[in-house]
Amino acid sequence: MSAPVVDVHAHLWTPEYIDLLAGSGVAGLEMYRHLGAGAGDADLERRFALMDDGGIDLQILSATPLVPHLDDPEAAIAAARHVNDEYAAIVSRFPGRFRAFLALPLPHLEAATRALERLDDDAFVGVALTTDILGTPLTDVRFDPLFAALDARSATVLLHPVGGDARSALLADRPMRWAVGAPIEDTIAMADLLLAGHLSRFPGIRVIGTHLGGALPMLLPRMQAQQPWEAPDAPEPPTTAARRAWFDTVTHVNPAALRAASEVLGGDRLVLGTDFPFQAAGELAEDAALLGTVLSAEHASLARTGNAEVLFPGLRQTRDGAGA
Repeated sequence: MSAPVVDVHAHLWTPEYIDLLAGSGVAGLEMYRHLGAGAGDADLERRFALMDDGGIDLQILSATPLVPHLDDPEAAIAAARHVNDEYAAIVSRFPGRFRAFLALPLPHLEAATRALERLDDDAFVGVALTTDILGTPLTDVRFDPLFAALDARSATVLLHPVGGDARSALLADRPMRWAVGAPIEDTIAMADLLLAGHLSRFPGIRVIGTHLGGALPMLLPRMQAQQPWEAPDAPEPPTTAARRAWFDTVTHVNPAALRAASEVLGGDRLVLGTDFPFQAAGELAEDAALLGTVLSAEHASLARTGNAEVLFPGLRQTRDGAGA
């Protein structure tokens, strides 16, 4: 059985889940109702056509940035259970097309740790987290029990922006929350993990940074040069720490960005991502095709299939005869 071409960064939200979050007080949800990223027949038909255009066999779904991170523990637990049940159901319908990242009811650590038991379900191949948890950095000591639990399970973790303007008044209410703010959030979260030593402290966790790690391809050499005096307590150089992570290839058809990521982060640490539905039809296919034109043949193969086998052990099912 051949290894599938895997898209590690794709979203799906049902109206029912969006309604549940809205009822829990989450604002700014209206956009997500009109993106064509639902589970209805028309949305799925369009999605599968785009996947085929991009040569993609299987997507790993995530609820990010609409994660069940809610102050109210009962609401967070209910929302996490709801979206995870939805994902388990759609993977069951289309096992050759989908797997999913688990959503966790954070910041409620006991409940979140219990929820990790669903990783025993073949539908789930990892966990999706946002780049901060309700404004608290991932490296805050309060989240150490969660990282320890993820480490014990050798879990793959997708880190995705919150869409919170990088917690900056300079971005808030300006028309660049996602174009500029999101990759800044990627950059801050990944740099924090590298400098705090989380990837060496919890070596079982396989972290995927979205959008090429934000500005990390541009900033990693600068971090390396300035780490001795700016972050002298870092347990290892940033360039060493970065080799412990993977990065998805969402560029919005920017070959220079992909080339920089390949040269700085390593072409062998890249994995195909599309950010569905946030790239238009032609853009998605063209962005996926960049792997074959910018990367070496070896690295393109790793990005499409080889690294997915490392990140999601045992995932070798193609869609042939598997529904869809």
